[in-house]
Amino acid sequence: MSWLAEQYDWLRAGHIIFVIAWMAGMMLLPRLYVYHCRAEPGSQLDETMREAEAKTLRIIINPAMILTFVFGFGLIAADSVRHGGWGYLMQPWMLTKIAGIVFLSAWHGFLAGARRKFANHANTRPERFWRMTNELPFIVAIIMVIAVTTEFGRP
Repeated sequence: MSWLAEQYDWLRAGHIIFVIAWMAGMMLLPRLYVYHCRAEPGSQLDETMREAEAKTLRIIINPAMILTFVFGFGLIAADSVRHGGWGYLMQPWMLTKIAGIVFLSAWHGFLAGARRKFANHANTRPERFWRMTNELPFIVAIIMVIAVTTEFGRP
């Protein structure tokens, strides 16, 4: 067994910790946008929200996403040793997780773009949009956790 496979539990712990941070940030940022929609451009609330949004993205969401991927790639490498190859990546449960990763990465990019729009007073989305989409990362995370823990479709 390789050193990487021996570190599996630590890799899994790190991955879970940083996924939680990433999800928390991606659920918080749309909520901040809800409140920012109410702010008059140039007001104290506008300035406060712009700063909170930038810090949430820069200090929480971006580093957590990077570390989620670092630990996730470590898990993939360790699993390839534990499972005797890379074939498990084509299992339905893993493909579901990969689809979730693609969605969450795209959503992350969308939220970052929205932050730039708010910073430039160019937001075009109403408060209702941000309220309705606030839980999307959580819904996707539920699907991913069920896929990984049940490993459905595994022979």
